[in-house]
Amino acid sequence: MNGLKLRFPLDLQYFNGEKTEKATPRKKQDARRKGQVAKSTELSPAITLTGVFFLLMMLGSSMYDTFLRIMRESLSTYLRWDVTQENLRVIASQLTVESAKIVGPVLAVSIVIALATNYAQVGVLFTTEPLQIKLEKLNPIQGAKRLFTLRSLVELLKSLFKMAAGILVAYTLLWDAKDQLIKLSLTSLNGVLAFVAHETVKVGLYVGALLILLAAFDYLYQRYEYEKSLRMSKQDIKDEYKKTEGDPLIKSKIRERQRQMAMRRMMQEIPKADVIITNPTHYAVAIRYEASTMSAPTVIAKGQDYIALKIREIARKHGIVTMENKPLARALYSQVEIGQQIPEELFKAVAEVLAYVYKLQGKVR
Repeated sequence: MNGLKLRFPLDLQYFNGEKTEKATPRKKQDARRKGQVAKSTELSPAITLTGVFFLLMMLGSSMYDTFLRIMRESLSTYLRWDVTQENLRVIASQLTVESAKIVGPVLAVSIVIALATNYAQVGVLFTTEPLQIKLEKLNPIQGAKRLFTLRSLVELLKSLFKMAAGILVAYTLLWDAKDQLIKLSLTSLNGVLAFVAHETVKVGLYVGALLILLAAFDYLYQRYEYEKSLRMSKQDIKDEYKKTEGDPLIKSKIRERQRQMAMRRMMQEIPKADVIITNPTHYAVAIRYEASTMSAPTVIAKGQDYIALKIREIARKHGIVTMENKPLARALYSQVEIGQQIPEELFKAVAEVLAYVYKLQGKVR
């Protein structure tokens, strides 16, 4: 029995310290602030590669014509010009414009796809935390340990698998075109270039599609690893809850929200009042009496200054009688809380006010 009593707290402490719970929103927010997000570094290059080859398929002939025009002008026109500052400026300007027609679309597609892919994975995130110098990262022993972890082994296997799969796809496509490859020696230069361009784009698109598929699985794996790395123990969740509840800013916001809700409820009760007793400007107290359910009149709303003004406005809007009685208004405001019945020492004064109001309204209570 003694042994069991000694082991039980240790076992309980062990399970409390085991990280089996999903990360809380606060933990995820802190990790994101530090730059720790679920992201696949392979997805953006894969989509970019596929997008560039798709662009070459759509605009390849136009780019080829532009390239031929650059070569033709360079060999047939620019060589005949005199080497002057003005001629060099014109040559550089024309070559830049023509080259931009080839390189510009590729750069634009690459940048747009890279930005869109990263935004889809991470969203808008700017942090300098990963750029900060940390001495523990310079430790050669720890660096060597990171080289031989399970994660590094997985990354190595992924790289080898991608290379093997890419080579296999390229080999399969080129093997299907082996008959055309044999006949290239009998084909014109334009035919050879067209064949090479077509097969290159075809291989690029197939390899790109394969890389996108592998990158999608890698993204799912990265999300799994990310969620796993952020797991918390039951004790971590308890500590975070205590820390959050003890935050003065959060407490003040909670109290402010509670005050707002209580104020709204109080304002909703004012139309049920029988009379509003005022100071007349500084205090306002709403009294309600229902003989069938109440043993004494009850304060259902009260306020000072601005709140008193709002109470009088609501009372005026709903046709509730407002009575000026400075001593009674002050006494009710200071002695009676909302929802409480009138104390015995103030009952007579309140009863006289209610009797007068009922008489004005022609009611008998």
